[in-house]
Amino acid sequence: MTYVLGISAFYHDSAAALLKDGEIISAAQEERFTRKKHDSSFPSNSINFILKNSNIKIDQVDYIVFYEKPFLKFERLLETYLAFAPKGLKSFLMAIPLWLKEKLFQKKLILDSLNESVGKLKKDTKIYFSEHHLSHAASAFYPSPFNEAIILTLDGVGEWTTTSVAIGSKNNIDIVKEIHFPHSLGLLYSAFTYYAGFEVNGGEYKLMGLAPYGTPKYKEIILDKLINIKDDGSFQLNMKYFNYPVGLTMTNSNFSKLFGQPVRSPDTKIDKFHMDIAASIQKATEEIVIKIVKSLKKKYNINHLCLAGGVALNCVVNGKIINQKLFKEVWIQPAAGDAGGSLGAALAMWHLELKKDRIINQTDQMKGSYLGPCFTNEEVAAELEAIGANYENLSTEKMTNLVAKKISEGNSVGWFQGKMEFGPRALGSRSIIADPRNKDMQKNLNLKIKYRESFRPFAPAILESKVSEWFDLSEKSPYMLVVANILDKVKISEIQNEKYEGLDKLKVKRSQIPAVTHVDYSARIQTVNKSNNLKFYNLIEKFEEITNCPILINTSFNVRDEPIVNSILDAYRCFMSTDLDMLVIENCVMHKKEQII
Repeated sequence: MTYVLGISAFYHDSAAALLKDGEIISAAQEERFTRKKHDSSFPSNSINFILKNSNIKIDQVDYIVFYEKPFLKFERLLETYLAFAPKGLKSFLMAIPLWLKEKLFQKKLILDSLNESVGKLKKDTKIYFSEHHLSHAASAFYPSPFNEAIILTLDGVGEWTTTSVAIGSKNNIDIVKEIHFPHSLGLLYSAFTYYAGFEVNGGEYKLMGLAPYGTPKYKEIILDKLINIKDDGSFQLNMKYFNYPVGLTMTNSNFSKLFGQPVRSPDTKIDKFHMDIAASIQKATEEIVIKIVKSLKKKYNINHLCLAGGVALNCVVNGKIINQKLFKEVWIQPAAGDAGGSLGAALAMWHLELKKDRIINQTDQMKGSYLGPCFTNEEVAAELEAIGANYENLSTEKMTNLVAKKISEGNSVGWFQGKMEFGPRALGSRSIIADPRNKDMQKNLNLKIKYRESFRPFAPAILESKVSEWFDLSEKSPYMLVVANILDKVKISEIQNEKYEGLDKLKVKRSQIPAVTHVDYSARIQTVNKSNNLKFYNLIEKFEEITNCPILINTSFNVRDEPIVNSILDAYRCFMSTDLDMLVIENCVMHKKEQII
């Protein structure tokens, strides 16, 4: 029995993952335990969960692997400050003391953190270090169902690398091309996230969701002034417009002059300009990535593509790649960001360093990404008793029938079932679910439950066998990582939509499922099957029996600026502090009107 523990930490989205003889056993993000969104601290809670879940102690783990190499990152930091000197002195004086005190000596920091918060290590315990983009590549290829694939990783920056191309074959990964900092597609997108007044490393989803409200009128300026793209898809940014290498902001005054407005303050109104900016960078990103993948397909002529890195969470781009039909299949790591680096580091150790063969699953090795904590129905009931909740403990069949009926009547439900998801998406384990046919549901969920911007779209969870009857998609999308258009027969009126601009487009009922139809008639789709999530599948199936609609709204069970709920208490608190009508934890059902407030 060989255990490999992968760890990512100290930047954002800290996480841990465990392999047992190469099999992915469990994985979790630290934010879910600490309740601090994008928590970067050492993932001691995640590691403790993982060890407890496998009934082992830390001294039984054979290999501990960190997802990147801190000395290479420090080298990049120093060389960047030297290259841009004397600019960036303030940033330098802030960053270097922290590196010298903690970050540079991460081996000791990791060992000390494990000994203090997890358990006593063996005296000869070693910490191994992967490389950031190798970890991403490993997380994308090894769990995939492919024997051979092109692996493309795109993010902000690792140590030096911002973009990597690798060829995966059997149990080997060969990195064949890299683009280095400061030239980064991820940082370009984040620069526009910052410029539009959203938080970097968190607000990129908002920018993507805002894009369909605008017109990409600044796309040519981006492609002409900000980035130089070669025929093979490689690129360079024009650093005249950016401040992120050594500054405290993403963009500078030249950037603002180029587009004619200053950086939006987060507390000011989003107007048509910001919608157009969002549309422009989204469209530019799509064109750049498509150029890259076309070049890769032409050069290597391999029929499968794997994606990871933060840019791989841009599900609109993913949909465009699939629509090109360049590849027989595309597989995207559901925890494509830095959290997934913990898993990739462990997999790289197992296959590359220990030379272990792969077992290739026809679907994939991610187990639906249901890799986190779960609770028995008895544990749930005991906790609810302690909280003082009023609940009813039903059989699975009765619970499913009741919830489907209540959703069809317009109720919104907190749905807490089985193992928590690994990655940023709720996939039917820690979800808020509702009726997609309800034209007011998007607005109500955003403003009264999620407490977030009204323009944010919601995803449809649809029975896998029915997806091609509603959407222009013939692929499976189990991880909610692909956007596709709804079919014409599902639409109601495109002409009516043209009367409105900006956020007024929300007034239009665009389809038979308006709550999950974005203003451009697209949707971020999750396909649901029996093998990965039987309870969620049965619920959607029962809802279809009642309504003839095999779709539910599925959004993450949290409110704005909080991580997805992890514990029974997290779920109950969220339920009680929002306008959710029902909470269902395993087979325990709670109605808001029956709770003591």
